[in-house]
Amino acid sequence: MSRLFEPLALGALALPNRIIIAPMCQYASKDGCANDWHRVHLGHLALSGAGLLILEATGVSAEGRISPQCLGLYSDENEAALAETLKSVRAVSSMPLAIQLGHAGRKGSSRSPFEGGAQIAPDEPGGWRTVAPSAIGHADTDEPPLALDEAGLARVKADFVASALRAARLGFDGIELHMAHGYLLHQFLSPLSNRRNDAYGGGIEGRMRFPMEVFEAVRAALPAELPVWVRVSASDWAEGGIEVEEIAALSRALEAAGCAAVHVSSGGVSAAQQIPVGPGYQVHLAEAVKEAVSIPVFAVGLITEPAHAEEIVATGKVDAVALARAFLWNPRWGWHAAAALGAKVEGPKQYWRSAPAGVTPPFIGFAHGQR
Repeated sequence: MSRLFEPLALGALALPNRIIIAPMCQYASKDGCANDWHRVHLGHLALSGAGLLILEATGVSAEGRISPQCLGLYSDENEAALAETLKSVRAVSSMPLAIQLGHAGRKGSSRSPFEGGAQIAPDEPGGWRTVAPSAIGHADTDEPPLALDEAGLARVKADFVASALRAARLGFDGIELHMAHGYLLHQFLSPLSNRRNDAYGGGIEGRMRFPMEVFEAVRAALPAELPVWVRVSASDWAEGGIEVEEIAALSRALEAAGCAAVHVSSGGVSAAQQIPVGPGYQVHLAEAVKEAVSIPVFAVGLITEPAHAEEIVATGKVDAVALARAFLWNPRWGWHAAAALGAKVEGPKQYWRSAPAGVTPPFIGFAHGQR
């Protein structure tokens, strides 16, 4: 029996297997609204055999988006457009769906990667003044962000709660809060971006105070059966940056506050980062977090081969693996992994006859009959 294809519980949410499709920004929205692209994109992924699909980083406010083309869930129009998208996806798939809610902070007001990714100045078309823990730009050439004051902190927290309530109304099966990749909540956690001298700065206890307040506010606003978890960067890969021991302390506090899981990534907060990229290069960080908590931990980062994914889970390093680009390249990755590991997954009956000669179809309920 493949461990990768064993069920996993995230609180009250039961996943059919331990393959998670990680959030991937599409830069395809207008005014934060989902559209036909998202229906096609998410529809492909929802037929992939994975255990959970997490939608892309979704802004909790217009200024919380990474780019003007990023998805949002801060308006009635956003909610209505996403409802239509989800209706289409759910009509063809029973895969559990979650959404990642985030605020870009000082990395907002950016051009899409297709346009170079540089900051859009506040006075340029499509641009806005960003906010952050401290008035330090992500790049030396960026317009410095506004340091959040007490009213700004309250506003951001309220935005997270409002978007989470919209997500609950839309029927999402889980909510992931984005505390990674150099975005606002990570900016509070990292000493490279947080130079505050109030209760929200200093040591890790102060730096994690606002992310914890956001999590606790979201958790308190939602039904107990709806799981909420976080994505974290467990290393900044830069001198003076956050280290995994601090993220382990954060994860323990989150678990005590009702967090359902920890999704462990790294990097994103510093232009000086030096990341030793290679297959599974972040797994050791996820392992360290798993040693600190009893809730499920996900590993992500260049996990592309079924045998590698199986080894990571089967040896108990983590509880699940998350893949992103691998699913863009091969939207049937879950099928192929199941076939390689002798497991079964849900698959549309219209595609049951797609397996090549010599490959046993890996579909639950498979039957082949033709007159």
